[in-house]
Amino acid sequence: MGHVEAAPVVTNEEKDVSESLLGDKKVTVVFVLGGPGSGKGTQCANIVQNFGFTHLSAGDLLRAEIKSGSENGTMIQNMIKEGKIVPSEVTIKLLQRAMLESGNDKFLIDGFPRNEENRAAFENVILSCFVLFQTKITPEFVLFFDCSEEEMEKRLLNRNQGRDDDNIETIRKRFKVFVESSLPVVEYYESKGKVKKIDAAKPIPEVFEDVKAIFSSYGAKAM
Repeated sequence: MGHVEAAPVVTNEEKDVSESLLGDKKVTVVFVLGGPGSGKGTQCANIVQNFGFTHLSAGDLLRAEIKSGSENGTMIQNMIKEGKIVPSEVTIKLLQRAMLESGNDKFLIDGFPRNEENRAAFENVILSCFVLFQTKITPEFVLFFDCSEEEMEKRLLNRNQGRDDDNIETIRKRFKVFVESSLPVVEYYESKGKVKKIDAAKPIPEVFEDVKAIFSSYGAKAM
């Protein structure tokens, strides 16, 4: 007897939010990946400002959960300090809620999926969730910010964000996790012709010129 996966559980509240905000619009999802310090957060802010996407940073959502002081938040904090990847279901639940509440239909999902298990879980849970609302959703492409570890390490050590995970030991753990876990996700999408690679070692304005060329087909944000 084969294993039958249960359909994702969707609360009435989530159903109401999705139906009222998304209706039958096509939902566009762009995954944004790059090593720690590759500058993807800065470029996501530029994309939001110029092209009207909603930026959902998996890391920011997790840090907000930590600040909430919940039991979940304590577990997340301990895993991040160890340089480990937080369980998929935790991050996906936070992303799902943020997508449903945003009222937008264009999303930059930054720093996720961080491994193959994340990727499969996102497609099974999030995509199935939106299918329940008869909403078309598909990862449009992966925006990959390519940058050397040397350059990323220099940037992280120079920035002053007061983050617990910006010390040399944890930074190197994060690099190792990225190479071992996240690069296979990039390779998976590359095999499907869905990766748009950016040289992130260049100065910020030059990087954004490359980003703008990719997003030009989505039209400028109405001012």
